Amino acid sequence: MKAAVFHKIKDIRVDNVEDPRIQDPRDAIIKVTSTAICGSDLHIYNGMIPQPENMVIGHEFMGIVAEVGPAVKKLKVGDRVVVPFPISCGTCFFCQHGHFPHCENSNPDHYGPEGGLVTGKGGALYGYTDLYGGYAGGQAEYVRVPFADVGPYKVADHLTDEQVLFLTDIFPTGYSAVHWAEIKGGETVAVFGCGPVGLMAQKVAWLRGAKRVIGIDKEEYRLEMARRSAGSETINFKNVDVVETIREMTEGRGADVCIDAVGMEADRSLLDRAASVVRMEKGTMNALQMCFDAVRRTGIVSVVGVYGSPYNNFPLYQLFDKGITLKMGQAPVQKFIDELYQWVDSGKIKLDDIITHTLPLDQATHAYEIFCNKQDDCVKVVLKP
Repeated sequence: MKAAVFHKIKDIRVDNVEDPRIQDPRDAIIKVTSTAICGSDLHIYNGMIPQPENMVIGHEFMGIVAEVGPAVKKLKVGDRVVVPFPISCGTCFFCQHGHFPHCENSNPDHYGPEGGLVTGKGGALYGYTDLYGGYAGGQAEYVRVPFADVGPYKVADHLTDEQVLFLTDIFPTGYSAVHWAEIKGGETVAVFGCGPVGLMAQKVAWLRGAKRVIGIDKEEYRLEMARRSAGSETINFKNVDVVETIREMTEGRGADVCIDAVGMEADRSLLDRAASVVRMEKGTMNALQMCFDAVRRTGIVSVVGVYGSPYNNFPLYQLFDKGITLKMGQAPVQKFIDELYQWVDSGKIKLDDIITHTLPLDQATHAYEIFCNKQDDCVKVVLKP
């Protein structure tokens, strides 16, 4: 079959690879009908999270069940499903408590309680390095899905792939950011990053009752997408002091909630880059620092942007002085997917209006280039095997 394969930094090719097969009675094989490139895939593409060997990449995918193992009870051949990005057993302590990305059984070679840089990682993720299970991803014609009674979620035929594909990751991730922020209604919410996850968080913030939603980015085409698809106010941080602007918009206090939907690949200066090399840090925490500065005292900072290394200048004093609540992590997709599917099915939210490029899988190399390099006004790419 054909698949997008990570070979080395900045090198993703469409290769012919071996078809997946049932390896465990609880497995299913999915024929992929649509898959997408996620900002998290760029962490591998850019070398922020190491992957020493070739790997089929991708964790946002959906399709048709082609084969099921003998222990699979909830799926049958021909079912149409979306597949959440965390690989979860459904029976361990964390799965039973709704913390699916922390599954104790899906990542046996690297799982542990400490959450270290290269040891003690969390549960497995599709196509997201050997550290997170080494499972082949979904930017392929077929994919093996472990614990198939736990992950895949059936979707109705009257909804298009594009309407439901983002239930796999970016919609539940944006939802998680807002859920963790405990929005009850009337808040000012500042979302740092107007990429796909940031756009989803903005959409959800309105639906949860926010009074004002502000999208922050440096790319004008992404800010335009925030205004058009999410109806947000926007700030281009290249043009103004974003922290002072947010304070001016909030009677000097700062936003009630700040969401970091950027993570470690935020914009940084040459001096910042040099300092990161000296400190042996991956990327930067500039976006998170802006959240700490822009949030009001006793406010909440919710982090769904990925961070992959320690940062020696972490401003613990600032969190203490301002009384900031900090919440973060991978989205527990399986916990929220039923409610979020109903939002899509009822028309409460529209997801596919952020798609700017739909390309055949054969063009994955080009798709990664334009997405990573912010070319051709690329916000979100869907690939068709």
